[in-house]
Amino acid sequence: MRIALFGGSFDPPHRGHLAIARAAADHLQLDRVLFAPTGKQPLKTAAPGAEFADRLAMVKIAIENIAFTNAATRFVASTIDAPHPDGSANYTVDTLSRLGNELAADDAEANDIFCIVGADAFLDLRRWRQSELLFELADWIVVSRPGFSLSDLTPLALSPLQHRHVHLLEGIAENVSATNLRAALRSGLNVDDYLPTGVGDYIRQHNLYSA
Repeated sequence: MRIALFGGSFDPPHRGHLAIARAAADHLQLDRVLFAPTGKQPLKTAAPGAEFADRLAMVKIAIENIAFTNAATRFVASTIDAPHPDGSANYTVDTLSRLGNELAADDAEANDIFCIVGADAFLDLRRWRQSELLFELADWIVVSRPGFSLSDLTPLALSPLQHRHVHLLEGIAENVSATNLRAALRSGLNVDDYLPTGVGDYIRQHNLYSA
């Protein structure tokens, strides 16, 4: 199977996330995309606006209504990157290693593992823990982001072999920022047009992101 880890805060999940998942699944012929909210991101100093349980619940709601071929089996909410009991940071290298081990234990057949990431995060990859090992654990689906060019990956000093593990995904139609959405929600604005069906209702019912 071809399986992709799609990690991030999902704080909140928005239509841009769904657009990325659909495009990645189509472009790389993925059998499954794991939407995995991250417990504690090591390179972000600010805590998420919503608790992990709420972010996971919103992801589940978001993917329930994805209009895409075999969406019910291709898109799955995952707790593989849940908060650690000791409060330590979640490192992608550990999550990918765990995913690979779990897949190997469940399925004797070989699996192709991918990791979906935005261009801004990917261009900062050398700051990630064990960045060299990351290319051995997964192929990377790098999604274009406004203000971050994918035309030149020279600063990452990738080897020819590492280059072969990078797949660029450009032209994602929906440009939505979770940071801007949280700010709008704190101001009392309605942002349902930017959220998957049902997520706005969940935010209001649980009084998330209020001032």
